[in-house]
Amino acid sequence: MPSVPTPSKSGIIETQTGERHIPSSVRADGTKRKEIKIRPGYKPPEDVEVYKNRSADAWKNRGSGGVPGAEGLTSESNGAGSRAGSAASNKNAKRREARKKAKAAEEGDEDAKGSESSDWRQGKETTGEKQEEPTPEVDPEAERQKEAKKFLKKLKQAQALKEKSQQDGAKLLPEQFAKVIKINELIRELDQLGFDANGEPKDKAEVADVKKGNEETAPTNV
Repeated sequence: MPSVPTPSKSGIIETQTGERHIPSSVRADGTKRKEIKIRPGYKPPEDVEVYKNRSADAWKNRGSGGVPGAEGLTSESNGAGSRAGSAASNKNAKRREARKKAKAAEEGDEDAKGSESSDWRQGKETTGEKQEEPTPEVDPEAERQKEAKKFLKKLKQAQALKEKSQQDGAKLLPEQFAKVIKINELIRELDQLGFDANGEPKDKAEVADVKKGNEETAPTNV
């Protein structure tokens, strides 16, 4: 039975007659590639053998082989190391446990001391007399001036908006218009507090007349 020629790395097959060619093949889409003939003497780069220097290869792979007889020593050292590591880990675990217990004991002592000190303070507060802080007296005159300043500020803002609208003819925004229509109301508030539209205090007699007139004109509930 004739032997089947083995193709090279590049796929070239050499027949018994010495002819070299790349056999035909089928593509993925189903089409067929034609057979390619190779001229005599041509050698593609894939088939060129690379020269290897044994000395260089030995030097390159010098550490991969290892030392004969060192495998047993390595296994023994690994076993000893694992035993030593387990012993060290046990010691570390015991130390961590001891530290946890000591820390828990310290926290318990601190909690006990804190509770004792809080109890002592609470007892002192209950036995001692509580001193109530005196309520500061309210000065009616200061409160009256404070209210007057507030109304006067709003009044000036509303008057400024009104003058600007009359001079420039600009249309007021809804919130600005709401301030302008309260001008008379703000003036009445200042009158009741004893101040005129400029923030100047009025005479006491005049203030009394204003208050009396407001009381008389105020509607009564039936």
